[in-house]
Amino acid sequence: MDEMLSMLKDLTDANGVPGNEREPRDVMKRYIEPFADEVETDQLGSLIAKKHGSVQNGPKIMVAGHLDEIGFMITNIDDNGFLKFQCVGGWWEQVMLAQRVTVMTKDGSIPGVIGSKPPHILPAEARKKSVDKKEMFIDIGAKDKEEAASFGVRPGDSVVPVCDFTVMKNEKYLMAKAWDNRIGCAIAIEVLRRLKDEDHPNTVYGVGTVQEEVGLRGAKTSANQIQPDIGFGVDVGIAGDTPGVSDKDALAKMGDGPQIIVYDASMISHKGLRDFVTDTADAADIPYQFDSVPGGGTDSGAIHLTANGVPALSITIATRYIHTHAGILHRDDFENAVKLIVEVIKKLDRDTVDSITFS
Repeated sequence: MDEMLSMLKDLTDANGVPGNEREPRDVMKRYIEPFADEVETDQLGSLIAKKHGSVQNGPKIMVAGHLDEIGFMITNIDDNGFLKFQCVGGWWEQVMLAQRVTVMTKDGSIPGVIGSKPPHILPAEARKKSVDKKEMFIDIGAKDKEEAASFGVRPGDSVVPVCDFTVMKNEKYLMAKAWDNRIGCAIAIEVLRRLKDEDHPNTVYGVGTVQEEVGLRGAKTSANQIQPDIGFGVDVGIAGDTPGVSDKDALAKMGDGPQIIVYDASMISHKGLRDFVTDTADAADIPYQFDSVPGGGTDSGAIHLTANGVPALSITIATRYIHTHAGILHRDDFENAVKLIVEVIKKLDRDTVDSITFS
């Protein structure tokens, strides 16, 4: 496994739901620290790695991926040792049942599986419907409440999906949990790495935000701390190249380049910045795709509302099966996203930023 794949494996195998992002934050810090001049954490837990450019007081460019992944939180242990839980982030009931999970306790991680009543004992009409989250539970193999408690389980414990990082038969295709959004964190790391020996006229911030999946919260605090001049939210997007998905549902295809998001529920992309990015991509022959996501948002939605406003753009990676236990993305899209952001940053001097901002 090459160095890049090892980083992606370490990031995605780390466990970190909203409010408990320590593991992925530690991994991101380990990988980004060699390429940063300063690394700090804001008071909510977002990681901020700062790299100075060649111009003192140059524009501040924020490249933000979020550390958290969707998961669950334990709310109660019943008398028989089964765990009731609350979803943390958006889950669809259809993808939850019979899936393996890891419960993160004070005494270490323990395995479990999401269960419910078996279909054999349900009325015929009930079998046609998805099981409500409230009817599900987590089975950790405890005989009763006391034994579950002896395992270290307590209300508030985090629960994460299980899916080891996997390079598929076509080695460009990578499967893992938590692509949403450890791939954004990987992009931030790699952007700083490739800028290490480059002359650029600004200060770049590679950021791993917390609690994106529950309201873009870490992007708000970290952007308030940075006060960026330009913001990029790097995240996953929807891949439209699976059976049953039409161009009306999703435009992007894996392997055809990063997605330039023109609109989502959290932000209308800044036209001046969007045009500058796509012009840069055209000049450098870097592939990209336009897309819109009317039902979702990214950290850009919080970044662009910082202080008196920040020109911002979401650049995303088309990913299959987001918000499930296992997602798949294409390595070339990751590489091209990094290449594009690096080329853009090298051009963002103060005059250019001002012309974009007021275009």
